Amino acid sequence: MAAVMAAPKILVIPGSLRAKSYNVRLAALATKELMLADADVTRISLLDYPLPIYDADSAETAGPPPNALKLKQLMSAHQGVFIASPEYNASITPLIKNTIDWISAVREHGDPPLAAYQNRVFALGGASPGRSGATHSLLALRQVLAVGCRALVIAEQVTVPNAEQAFDEMDELKDARAASQLKVVVRKLIETAKLLT
Repeated sequence: MAAVMAAPKILVIPGSLRAKSYNVRLAALATKELMLADADVTRISLLDYPLPIYDADSAETAGPPPNALKLKQLMSAHQGVFIASPEYNASITPLIKNTIDWISAVREHGDPPLAAYQNRVFALGGASPGRSGATHSLLALRQVLAVGCRALVIAEQVTVPNAEQAFDEMDELKDARAASQLKVVVRKLIETAKLLT
């Protein structure tokens, strides 16, 4: 009798603190799709994990702040991570970059550098009011994760342009292309996470 594979644990992180953020809505929809695909999902708000601006001297002398440690442990407890990334001036938000930098500075129990970014898979999505659908943000975030943090980032991603008209009254994506992209991303994230389990 074949063993039943445990549902992969997926962490969903919206890269915005705004209550009406399009990317908070995208993260909520990704969470729903992941749960429908039988993943074990945790969605957080970075509002609950405030961090100072990253400072290498402070990290070295005082150590990372407690919330950086909490986020590192949370990320380490999941096989997959979905980040919904807004776009500010054709790049990622300071919130996302600062969070990634602080997590990268945490060392526990003789951890190697960038431990939280290893042995798990990342998937990216973004919504923006512009026509690019946060594409520039996702390119920058992919570089930070894949090159800077040496993380595995799947090629598939979801971009939601014209975000103010993108969601219906049930917060589903009206655009069939974006909705299909999200399903593909979710499936690939779960498949890859299972391989890492």
